[in-house]
Amino acid sequence: MKQKVYMTPNPAVPNDPVEFDEKICNGCNQCVEACRNDVLMPNPEKGKPPIVLYSDECWYCGCCVQECNRQGAISMVHPLNQSLPVSWKRAATGEIFRLGMLSPPPPNTRPPSG
Repeated sequence: MKQKVYMTPNPAVPNDPVEFDEKICNGCNQCVEACRNDVLMPNPEKGKPPIVLYSDECWYCGCCVQECNRQGAISMVHPLNQSLPVSWKRAATGEIFRLGMLSPPPPNTRPPSG
């Protein structure tokens, strides 16, 4: 194949889904191969971290982080709306509950008002 192929990144989004530590990453591109949505592209410079090309296509599944053999070379950066735990406070008692807690409160059995 003698034709050139160009890749153009999508417009910038508020954050990149993954961050690379250039001191640890050796540019092996295992994360590029593992990515299900082709968010990453191999860096043309040998030994450099991959390029985040289509950041808005990321599912935040963590395949790239899991596949990396070098601890701390790549890390997920979840959007703010995914990183905050969902919690609520019972007004009468002041108890605080959150999604995924081990002993959740019993379900509300009162009928809706109105």
